[in-house]
Amino acid sequence: MSESKIILPDWPAPRCVRTFTTTRALPGNSRPPYDAFNLGLRSGEDAATVRANRALLERAFDLPSPPRWLQQVHGDRVIRMTEEVPDGEPQADAAFTAIPGVVLAIQTADCLPILLCADDGGEIAAIHVGWRGLAGGVIEACVLRMATPVARLLAWLGPAIGAESYEVGDEVRAALVADSPGAATAFTATRPGHWRCDLYKLARQRLTALGVTRIFGGGLDTRADARFYSYRRDGARSGRMASLIWLGKASRHA
Repeated sequence: MSESKIILPDWPAPRCVRTFTTTRALPGNSRPPYDAFNLGLRSGEDAATVRANRALLERAFDLPSPPRWLQQVHGDRVIRMTEEVPDGEPQADAAFTAIPGVVLAIQTADCLPILLCADDGGEIAAIHVGWRGLAGGVIEACVLRMATPVARLLAWLGPAIGAESYEVGDEVRAALVADSPGAATAFTATRPGHWRCDLYKLARQRLTALGVTRIFGGGLDTRADARFYSYRRDGARSGRMASLIWLGKASRHA
């Protein structure tokens, strides 16, 4: 498949760290309104079609193993992925591993996928970040579970809803500002009781507070860009993209 139809992270990760994000522009089996490369089993599309797209993803990009899909629930549970394949899709919103060939996958349609790697290629992680997970500490939970010291981590922020497209109510702002006063700078008032929310800025603040300073990506807007699925734009019948990360054979753990 053409690299022009995927998003390649713009970060200085080691060569053994392999990553990309799919788009709806990839040739797949999904029909309108999910056309064409929906990867979300809980998106409302026929499960057989989604599974066919997942199989196509694995073949077309020559993945070293089937992606380790999660049942994402906007919580803070983090899973350490081993070579043993989990039975079904475990409920979690983040995963990490140091094993080459284990493909971590995060599905999104406006939420923020965050990919992490050690600067020596020894460990990787993938996090699903919506406002609930952000407020619940999913970024902190994942980073602190990893063996890599935070000063040696690189982070990439994948496609997510942009600040100009993301309006939230007072209750969301209050939840995100409650334990992080600096988060107030990520909100701009629009109309009474409503705010523009900069999800990218909030994620950067949380990562920086943990000691992760090498942060890349951001700046895309899934709602405004037709290449991406967007729940805010398309409603309940929106598909899902996937952000994938794995370690190739050049890892020090190979």
